[in-house]
Amino acid sequence: MRLELFLSVSPSESCIKMKQLLFILSLFVFLFSSEESKAQKTDAINWITFEQLDDSLSVKPKKVMLFFYADWCVYCKKMEQAAFKKPEIIKKLNRDYYVVKLNTETTKSFAFDGVVFNNTEAKTKRNPIHEIAKLFASREGVPFSLPATVFLDEDFAITNRVFEYISPKKMMEFLKT
Repeated sequence: MRLELFLSVSPSESCIKMKQLLFILSLFVFLFSSEESKAQKTDAINWITFEQLDDSLSVKPKKVMLFFYADWCVYCKKMEQAAFKKPEIIKKLNRDYYVVKLNTETTKSFAFDGVVFNNTEAKTKRNPIHEIAKLFASREGVPFSLPATVFLDEDFAITNRVFEYISPKKMMEFLKT
């Protein structure tokens, strides 16, 4: 719009035109920011639940990475900010793996492979550990620790278990094996 249009109209018409212009500008900002957020979403790991993993494995076998964390775990958060934000890691995980992320302190019960798993410690311990996390990430004679990352092959056999922070460089090494 040109400035003359605003100058040649009455103040009330000018106000209406200004509101229309602001509405159109707001609409463009909304549309473009929406497209940007969609683009960012594709640059993230496609985390799935154990229920979704059960369904996915029955349709198409694929490697699996399990990431067990807790909200209080500093190294878990560091992995999420470092390793899980690298484009090459995101691409590799999304293409070649089913990737499951589970808060070990969740009280949610769910079925996996025909078995219902619970957090039986939820009402009795300060930092309860879900049964499925214990199943995949426990070590005999060693206290449960986080972060815990478990890699499984297409036959759902464990190939590697890591009980510490994994740097982006180290994560790529694990994903290439």
